[in-house]
Amino acid sequence: MEGTENFNQFIVGNLPTLMYVPDFITNTEETELLNNIYGAPLSKWKSLKSRRLQNWGGIVHEKGLLPQDLPPWLTKITQRINEKSGLFPSAINHILINEYLPNQGIMPHQDGPAYFPVVAILSLGSPVVMEFTPHSKLKKDVDEQTSNGEAFVTETNEWKENHHPFSILLMPCSLLIFKDNAYSDYLHGIKDNHMHQYDGVINETEALTHLGMDSSEKAVEVTRSGDTKVIHRTSTRISLTCRLVFKVHKKLFKF
Repeated sequence: MEGTENFNQFIVGNLPTLMYVPDFITNTEETELLNNIYGAPLSKWKSLKSRRLQNWGGIVHEKGLLPQDLPPWLTKITQRINEKSGLFPSAINHILINEYLPNQGIMPHQDGPAYFPVVAILSLGSPVVMEFTPHSKLKKDVDEQTSNGEAFVTETNEWKENHHPFSILLMPCSLLIFKDNAYSDYLHGIKDNHMHQYDGVINETEALTHLGMDSSEKAVEVTRSGDTKVIHRTSTRISLTCRLVFKVHKKLFKF
């Protein structure tokens, strides 16, 4: 597909299935999205232990999606993601909007089997570092050695099939898409602290292309202590996690 070919220029890191698009939306569009998100009825928010979220598109059930129509302001952005990326086989039909305060994150996790194995994450507000860790099944847990007829087992930090942990810097207005191996073989998460170190992120050059903006300059700073590069999370971050649920059960809703 033409969209897929165009999106190849945004591949970052060693996995061909992870793409980072800086400034996917404008600052004006970011403000419009935030206004719509915070203008939604209070009942749309669900409070969790470490954050709160909004669910749009319906309820994801073990047998599929119990659908509800997306509002036009969300359909507008999901259609753009579909058209530009060419990575979704049909229209995105489910969005989770997560709100992260400066000290909030999310445990390393994988998206459930109900979704088509492509996820697009649009970031608003504060920058953040997202960490990817290979699934535990890919870790070489033990190294067996024999000495004087006895077997010794020691833990290793090696990974099978050249899988390695990595991190990525998500700036406001950026879009992250990952699929295939990056989706199935890795957990992704965000640490629960005010400061995120971004030394060694796989997309530092791409993420900091618009550091001339006032908002980015305030959000990304380099500490003087050993020149460690850190993000000072001083404001709220909003993420839109856009996915496709293949199985849709339209007849299961009764009004």
